[in-house]
Amino acid sequence: MRVLWLCNICLPVIAEKLGIPSSSKEGWLTGLSGALVTCGESNKIELAVCFPLNTVKPGTFQKGMVAGMTYYAFYEEVSKETLYEETMETAFTAILQDYQPDLVHAFGTEFPHTLAMAKMYARPSRMLIGIQGICQSCAEHFCDGIPDYIRNRFTLRDFLKQDNIRQQQDKFRIRAEHERQAIAIAGNITGRTRFDKSYVESIHRGVQYHFMNETLRSNFYQKEWKLAECDRHTILLSQGDYPLKGFHLFLEALPFIRKIVPDVKVYVGGNCIVKQDSLKSRLKRSSYGKYLLELIHKNELEDVVVFTGMLNAQEMCDRMLKTHVFVSPSMIENSPNSVGEAMLLGVPVVSSEVGGVPDMLEGEQEGLFYPALEANQLAHQIVRIFSDDRLAEKLSEQARNRAIKTHDPQSNTTRLLEIYEKITQNGEKE
Repeated sequence: MRVLWLCNICLPVIAEKLGIPSSSKEGWLTGLSGALVTCGESNKIELAVCFPLNTVKPGTFQKGMVAGMTYYAFYEEVSKETLYEETMETAFTAILQDYQPDLVHAFGTEFPHTLAMAKMYARPSRMLIGIQGICQSCAEHFCDGIPDYIRNRFTLRDFLKQDNIRQQQDKFRIRAEHERQAIAIAGNITGRTRFDKSYVESIHRGVQYHFMNETLRSNFYQKEWKLAECDRHTILLSQGDYPLKGFHLFLEALPFIRKIVPDVKVYVGGNCIVKQDSLKSRLKRSSYGKYLLELIHKNELEDVVVFTGMLNAQEMCDRMLKTHVFVSPSMIENSPNSVGEAMLLGVPVVSSEVGGVPDMLEGEQEGLFYPALEANQLAHQIVRIFSDDRLAEKLSEQARNRAIKTHDPQSNTTRLLEIYEKITQNGEKE
């Protein structure tokens, strides 16, 4: 069986061969691809990986071989995530002709390349799309909790890029239309929550929906959180660089927490959009970054909030192990891997009760929920864990037990092979 993956990023092993920087995102793809290659001989799987690379000439592809995989790089300017470039259709036609896949598996609907591949692959019964986030819901909830005057204002950076908060929301609407069209074409979907299943079936009633959990980055399977070894009264957010992640709501909750726990410390991973160390960084500040700084200054939180910058898998794992509470304050999520990684380590989790997250953990048993726009309830749930060691250890143990099963690499690889086999068998009947 010849399987062609369509990914949003270049896998690290391929990036190393090409001599380009690798991404710490989607690290689980490395483990999954390695597992497929390893079991490929016994299961007769041949794997090729297709990914965007802006140094490739539009309409062409770059081909190579590494670690038992064929790879194809095609041109797409991923920074322009709403731009559907017809040159991708030309490149995909050539790639499909060259590789002759029995099945195409696209990971995610966030970029136009998934729609382009769905259009060019003339076998919808053999087209599989893995749902990650849901662009339609992101568009609907993008501005939640942000005042109108903040949504509509521009910084110099926003004006030059035509990319203020409202315009970012509009871009998600365009991405949602590409997503809808791709799902309407594809004959098969993998998902893992009632939230994504109902969305997919509202678009394509005849689609074959295949339940499949995700395998996470390998670092998070190797260690276990201990209350006695963490830094007390510390909080970690995996990122906070755009409105959907809800950092603004968390900053409204933080003063309530600080009144009860004066020594609270907050660490925020990901891209830092509030830098003030140079004129250049201030000129590049977005309206959302400006709003976050205004909240920090208003509530005198400068000494409380620490921006770690981008963390690789090991650095994030180490940071989580030191953390007392992991918080996911997103306005919408399907099944965030950051929550899964925290659960896998056993870090107590507080999350907004949104989207598919309730399918990941049981409230009061494996984590604590709060209504997405209720800052005081978020603060209350965090303080509960800070002040109750028995609760923290119960949440830790039960969340870890569940996550070990949910994210078991062997089980998930076996499940993926079952899905591939079912799709190709059904395709032969048509």
